[in-house]
Amino acid sequence: MTTPILYWIRRDLRLSDNPALVAACASGAPVIPVFILDEVVERHGAAPKWRLGLGVEAFGKTLEAAGSRLILRRGKALDVLRDVIAETGAGAVHWNRLYDPDARKRDEAVKAGLKSDGIDAVSHRGHILFEPWTVETKTGGFYKVYTPFWKAVRGRDPGDALPTPRLPAPDSWPASDAIGDWAMAAAMDRGAAIVAPHLNVGEEAARGRLGAFMANGIDGYQDARDNLAVNGTSLLSENLTYGEISARACWWAGKRAMEEGKSGAETFLKEVVWRDFAYHLVHHTPRITHANWREEWDAFPWNEDERTAEVKAWKQGRTGMPVVDAAMREMYVTGRMHNRARMLVASYLTKHLMCHWKIGMDWFEECLVDWDPASNAMGWQWSAGSGPDATPYFRVFNPETQAEKFDKQGRYRRRWLAEITPKPPETALSYFEAVPRHWGLSPESDYPDAPIVSAADGRQRALDAYSNRDF
Repeated sequence: MTTPILYWIRRDLRLSDNPALVAACASGAPVIPVFILDEVVERHGAAPKWRLGLGVEAFGKTLEAAGSRLILRRGKALDVLRDVIAETGAGAVHWNRLYDPDARKRDEAVKAGLKSDGIDAVSHRGHILFEPWTVETKTGGFYKVYTPFWKAVRGRDPGDALPTPRLPAPDSWPASDAIGDWAMAAAMDRGAAIVAPHLNVGEEAARGRLGAFMANGIDGYQDARDNLAVNGTSLLSENLTYGEISARACWWAGKRAMEEGKSGAETFLKEVVWRDFAYHLVHHTPRITHANWREEWDAFPWNEDERTAEVKAWKQGRTGMPVVDAAMREMYVTGRMHNRARMLVASYLTKHLMCHWKIGMDWFEECLVDWDPASNAMGWQWSAGSGPDATPYFRVFNPETQAEKFDKQGRYRRRWLAEITPKPPETALSYFEAVPRHWGLSPESDYPDAPIVSAADGRQRALDAYSNRDF
């Protein structure tokens, strides 16, 4: 039992309910936790790469408090694992599965390479509730629409959450990089200092957030989650993204809330399962992450040039459509964006501005601290109309009526738009400190007199384009 086991960490920065870690520790052999800044992580956008680094740093401290240690290495995943195995004599590697195409390609190469070396390579379910291949329609296919998917899994038991294991330590530890040397915040530049106070990093913070939401937020969740001006959502997407809390922990907390008669509990559970649905689709149709899920949209005349004035205005939060601009600025200051607002900015870009959804998807990957490869891809294609279970092509969100409905008093817009507020709050002013200097923006900058594309004109332009297609 002295032959070590490597626990390869990816998006599972927690000790509790961690199947790969529990399995590694169950043998009684020494366990060496390893995180690799590998070929997949290197391609992350600025905000998610920085936020992942903060999570890894926090998890390292958690492991130390548990009598273990986190080994950090940089390089191609298979090469690094082979190096650590050679240094430690490890005979097995355990990890929790991921399902997006980039991660699957990496993991399949790692598993094949390690097995050819005679090393046990074992993957586990730990990132989602239900494995994508275990949820099938009555005819044996995969689900393409969310509601039937929800009905198929809502009565399933995802298994009990696993307790935190005791981590057996080796007699000696391999060398480790210093995370500060990786400069994972470099691409954030000055934006890191602005976004940092809005983060909720680490397993303990994640569990606290879940507990607070269950105690104070879930009862009114069904209605409050669409109100732009209030914190009516759980805000757990950030922690789920990096596995600082498990989907299963959220599931059982929601189930308990249902038993207690909390009115928003089922809606919360549906949102947890919506994340599973995204991974279900990514597994079965990986093209959703980079191409139109509905292939008939391939000939649709979207603008794909990111250098246009319209795309620039959208990215800068200066379209002249206040609710859209407020949402973009919220993202630059907090690293997040209200879910209702995400739908509005996506609809405005893809329908009013007639720009390809990939422009928005890639920009969100650069800017969101809760970026998730499956949810981001599905969300953008849903909004654009090119994805599964998508909003109908003829449904074009009117940002003005949406703002009136979900931000009646204009508090959300005033919170983030300094130019329209006589005494702008710090949230609005922080935008100018967070965005790239080369944008040349300041609180004295004039706000657009009119939208670059009005609600009515944009809707008509979109409908005209759609009418020429055979959907």
